[in-house]
Amino acid sequence: MKQKEAEEQSRLSLRDCVYALKEEEDDDEYESGLEGSDAFDLTPLYRAYHIHQTLSLEDRFKRYYFDNRELQLKSDSQIAGFFIVEDRVLRTGGGLISRREVEFLWDLAVGNMCAVLEDQFSRMQTANHLLLIKDYVSLLGVSLRRYGYTVDALLEVLSKHRDKYHELLLSDCRKQMIEALAADKFEQMLMKKEYEYSMNVLSFQLQTSDIAPAFPYIAPFSTTVPDCCRIVRSFIEDSVSFMSHGGQLDFYDVVKKYLDRLLGEVLDEALLKLINTSVHGVSQAMQVAANMSVFERACDFFFRHAAQLSGVPLRMAERGRRHFPLTKSQNAAEDTLSGLLKKKIDGFMTLIENVNWTSDDVPQGGNEYMNEVIIYLETLVSTAQQILPAKVLKRVLRDVLAHISERIVGTLCGDIVKRLSMAAIKGVDVDIQLLESFTEQLKPLLTDREAKEMKTAFVEMRQLINLLLSSHPENFVNPVIRERSYNALDYRKVAAVSEKLRDPSDSIFGTFGTRGSRQNPKNKSLDTLIKRLKDVS
Repeated sequence: MKQKEAEEQSRLSLRDCVYALKEEEDDDEYESGLEGSDAFDLTPLYRAYHIHQTLSLEDRFKRYYFDNRELQLKSDSQIAGFFIVEDRVLRTGGGLISRREVEFLWDLAVGNMCAVLEDQFSRMQTANHLLLIKDYVSLLGVSLRRYGYTVDALLEVLSKHRDKYHELLLSDCRKQMIEALAADKFEQMLMKKEYEYSMNVLSFQLQTSDIAPAFPYIAPFSTTVPDCCRIVRSFIEDSVSFMSHGGQLDFYDVVKKYLDRLLGEVLDEALLKLINTSVHGVSQAMQVAANMSVFERACDFFFRHAAQLSGVPLRMAERGRRHFPLTKSQNAAEDTLSGLLKKKIDGFMTLIENVNWTSDDVPQGGNEYMNEVIIYLETLVSTAQQILPAKVLKRVLRDVLAHISERIVGTLCGDIVKRLSMAAIKGVDVDIQLLESFTEQLKPLLTDREAKEMKTAFVEMRQLINLLLSSHPENFVNPVIRERSYNALDYRKVAAVSEKLRDPSDSIFGTFGTRGSRQNPKNKSLDTLIKRLKDVS
């Protein structure tokens, strides 16, 4: 009902009726000359005016009255009360003061007030001070407009300092956010009571279900999220408060403009700095990445809240929505998490140096390095599922799997491996099967399409091993077959690995120095492949 009323006021220009100075008497009372006990009493003034009229000194008294009122206005005057009195005298004083004279006094007062406001606004360096003065000026303007006084000049001064106010407000919020982020311990937030849940979750519409959780409740985010949400909400309310002066309408675009700046410049940059300077471990990076996903829901709430306070229908606000304003910090959080996980994986991948690449025995159950990697990945997924949204976990895992593939292919192509046996290649095939089995276990988190995409993370490694295990590896140079089965492979890497696999001293491919021996068909096929690849290069 309140929202409907706000929208109705927005359409009918009734916003200036929301508040005004309270008077102690009704219009009916003073129209009939029946002043209340608390109302100002003009009887002595009218008696003096009547006496001067009787003495034929009416014009002299009018001049005396006007000059004294002008002096009072210039020296020390309560502006609103002064002009409410003059409005009463104008309407009930029997010609004691003319409309032109009242307008002259009003113009004089407005000129002085504008000059003082301009001077004081230029000196103020605190947003709250500007907001306080704005409230007083708005109250004055709204109240006196009811008596027919023109207040546009005063409102123009407020509008003129709109940018300064918001810049100061942005500066205040920047300091508050830096303090809030500095206090974060990168731990999931514990809420013991329902009021804590209402204050930190429901008030910002961060809940993912309408069903209240059991308490104590462990949220997927840390204290940073509700702390920053409170700062943003306060910013929105202060911005709307400043912009809604004097019956001004259609200011949602202005509020939204500065809200975009608060989120895209202030909060995003503060989060980015936090990620780059204070996140050093996987658990910290995981918590920040989880926070960023919650901020997505929070940003939806911020724009809806701004629209509601501005009297704008939500459907119109939704049309003007932009992309997620915290994209930089969100990407940085996921990249940092991915980078730290890769470092962890690299620690296990050092065990690849222990592999016997010329062995004639295929390692049962995969190589040691891959088993350690799988154990870590399974533990990671079990932990991450508690706080990370599925879409974030999928993106990070795909990045990590691609890194594992790159490390293995790089090892096969690099200087560590001098020669390769077919048994070693089959051992890598077992390692890949372990990775494929791991991705199969993720199916409850993935759609069929996502499961296929996850496997493309190590498609280069899979295609390379498939090629080396095939009976006709020379088919790689066939454009049709290569596009269908080996499109992720670089011919230089294929050539390098093939050279190591067809070494004449290899027990599988060697000719044992006998002139009449037939060359191993596999070795012959590799020779053909290598020759054609050299021709291509």
